[in-house]
Amino acid sequence: RSLSGAVSALCRALPPRSRPSPDTFRRARFDRPQASLDFWRLLYALLKQIHGDKWAESDAIGSQIRFVKSALWYHGYGRPELYSLPSDGSAGSRELLLAFSWLLHRLSLLEQLLAQNRVKTGDETSVCTCEDYLPNSWEGTTEVAPDYGLEARVDVRYLQWLHGRLKFQWRSLHAQHQEQCKLLHKIHLSTSGSHMDQILGHLSVTETDLIRQPENYKQLLQLLESETMKLEAFLEWKQLESIYWQWMETVLDNMAKEGNLHESQDAHVKKSRLPSMTSCCPWADSLTGQIDRLSSDLMSLHGELHKLVTHRKAAWCEKVKTRKEELQQEGFSDAARKIQESVEQKLLDLTHFCTPKNPKMHGSCRLVFRSKEPASKMGLRRLGSTEPVSVVSAAEVIRELQMREASLVRGLKQLQEECRQRLDGIAEGLDGVICIAP
Repeated sequence: RSLSGAVSALCRALPPRSRPSPDTFRRARFDRPQASLDFWRLLYALLKQIHGDKWAESDAIGSQIRFVKSALWYHGYGRPELYSLPSDGSAGSRELLLAFSWLLHRLSLLEQLLAQNRVKTGDETSVCTCEDYLPNSWEGTTEVAPDYGLEARVDVRYLQWLHGRLKFQWRSLHAQHQEQCKLLHKIHLSTSGSHMDQILGHLSVTETDLIRQPENYKQLLQLLESETMKLEAFLEWKQLESIYWQWMETVLDNMAKEGNLHESQDAHVKKSRLPSMTSCCPWADSLTGQIDRLSSDLMSLHGELHKLVTHRKAAWCEKVKTRKEELQQEGFSDAARKIQESVEQKLLDLTHFCTPKNPKMHGSCRLVFRSKEPASKMGLRRLGSTEPVSVVSAAEVIRELQMREASLVRGLKQLQEECRQRLDGIAEGLDGVICIAP
């Protein structure tokens, strides 16, 4: 009864359009083909929502299966049995149950879906002041770039057209965002002092629309009730979650037993290294067989690792030798200058990233307008926060973005310089061609 309650709570916590029945999980546990199509559709709908794509139930099952396999591969699901399932969805319900459970644990599936489908009654915006260490992604970009032939190169004029189109769309999006900010400011300013919550002080767009059109409150009430039911189901699921994972352990055990049975039917049984144990323990044959296979796999991996280390060491020695010859050819002064510039750049990035900073913000925040308070209290208020003041202000976000912009500009200049040097080297090898810099 507890397992059925856990599965039922899990199903009710999922979005209504992709909500399966608890009986689908029971059929998948016994690898019934009737549950395969239901699980393919479930995974398709959930992964589409996570990636923010539009989806329709009328999509062909073949395209749905291809999307699910590619999305699972993108997220790192490496079980080969799933990718060998037929494209018509006629089998593999237990494999799909395993993939769904992996997503449930690895991606915090329910938490993401609840956050995406949350009813928004306030004026919110997404704020991210996190910054990755970008020089790690720049390092080695020109060294590992593939050298395609002339037939594989793209026309530069087409790339310029794409770049111009992207810039135009970006400017249009920026203009629309500015217009939205102006309208929000007008609403917040005109409704100042109208909210019951003194921390907010003004109404949101949704609340203003409800005042103008009171008949829309029924639809909003239905959405809030639906979200409350999903949250209650999620709380129930968190209480019974351990039971679900214990049940999944039994599913994995059954899959392992069936796999061992098929192996014993298809291949000859290897000689046991523990003959005294096999006479009294019926499971000793399979256990020693697994130990033998693991031992052979470890030996093969050790040999491959040794070959890889030897190859990497030889490649590194060759690279050092080549670099040494290049340094002797181009002159020590130029090399020293480049090394000094690279060290100064890395030290600047290291100083920037190692300085103590305030905790970074990431996620949705509610916009709160403050006109008479200091700048340190103006800006954004974290959703769910009980503090009377904002967690981060607009000025702080602007400063963080300006620092990130400066870091990106430095990286862009570095990449442009590397590309210019590489183009100069290519141009020197072309006979009868004169290259004029723009």
